[in-house]
Amino acid sequence: MSAAPQLSIVIPVYNEELNLPVLFTRLYPVLDGLGRSYEILFTNDGSADRSIELLRARHAARPDVTRVIDFNANYGQHMAIMAAFERVRGDVIVTLDADLQNPPEEIPKLLAKIDAGHDYVGGFRLERQDSFFRTYASRLINLVREKTTSIEMTDQGCMLRAYRRPIIEAIVRSGAINTFIPALAYSFSGNPAEVGVKHEERHAGVSNYSFARLVRLNFDLITGFSIAPLQIFTLFALACAAGSFVLVLILAGRRIFIGPEEGGLFTLFGILFFLISVTMVGIGLIGEYVGRAYQVVRARQRYHVREILEAKP
Repeated sequence: MSAAPQLSIVIPVYNEELNLPVLFTRLYPVLDGLGRSYEILFTNDGSADRSIELLRARHAARPDVTRVIDFNANYGQHMAIMAAFERVRGDVIVTLDADLQNPPEEIPKLLAKIDAGHDYVGGFRLERQDSFFRTYASRLINLVREKTTSIEMTDQGCMLRAYRRPIIEAIVRSGAINTFIPALAYSFSGNPAEVGVKHEERHAGVSNYSFARLVRLNFDLITGFSIAPLQIFTLFALACAAGSFVLVLILAGRRIFIGPEEGGLFTLFGILFFLISVTMVGIGLIGEYVGRAYQVVRARQRYHVREILEAKP
C-alpha cells in the first residue's frame, strides 16, 4: 500500500448491510478508472446488523485499498467521519454516504473542481428524491442558516463533498466535538466551490436520520458558527419588556379612570405565561451554548475504536 495515496474516500456506515454490496459493486470500478492511487476508509459506527462482516470481507478481498475503522458503539455520523479524517493519507479527501443516494459515479465532478484549484468542493443535490417534508424542511433550514451565519452553502445536507488535505488537518486540529463538518470546512477554505450532483432514491432500508437528529444537527450548525440566536432572543426580550411596560401603563390608566376591568386577572395571567415561556426559551438557548463549552472543557474521549483493519504500509 502506498503511504500517501492521491485520494481518500471516507464512508460512515451504520446498519447498511443491504446497501454495502451494491456500493462495493459501483464504487470500486469508479475509483479504479480514475487513474489515481486511492484508499477507502469505512467507519462502522456500531452497526447492529451484518455491516461489519461485509466490511471485513471487503477488506480481505481488497486489502491494498480498503481500511475499516470499527467503533465499539454508535457515536454518530460526525464522530465516524472525524475518526476517518484523523487517519486519512490522501491529498484529496471525499466524503460519501453508504446509502447510494449520492451516486459514486459523481465523484469525478468534485475532483475536476479540486483540480481546477479549489480547496473545498460541496455538492448540491439535483432533483432530490426525498419526501416532500424533508425537501422543504431542508430548504427552510438552509434559509435560517443563511440568515444567521456567514456560511454559504446551496445544500448543507449533501454528503458528497471533496476537501484538500490542509482543510482536513485544520478540522482535526480544531478539536470540534459537536459541529457541522461542511460548515467548518467552509470557514477554513480559501477558495470554496460547489457542483451539482445527481440524487437517487435510497437503495434499501430507511434513513438513519430521524426528525430529532436533524433538529440536533441544525442546532449544531447554527449555535456552532454564530451567536445570532442569542442576539435575536435579546432583541425579542427587549421588545417584550417594552410591550409589557406599555400594557401595564394602559391597564393602570384604565383602572384609575374607568375602574376595575372584569376578567382582567386572566389577561394578566395570559401575559405572564407568555413572558415565562419566552424566558424558558432563552434559558434553553443559553444552555445550548454552555453545554458546548462544557463538552470541550471536560475533554472526555470522543469515541472508542475497537479495531482497525488495514494493510501495513
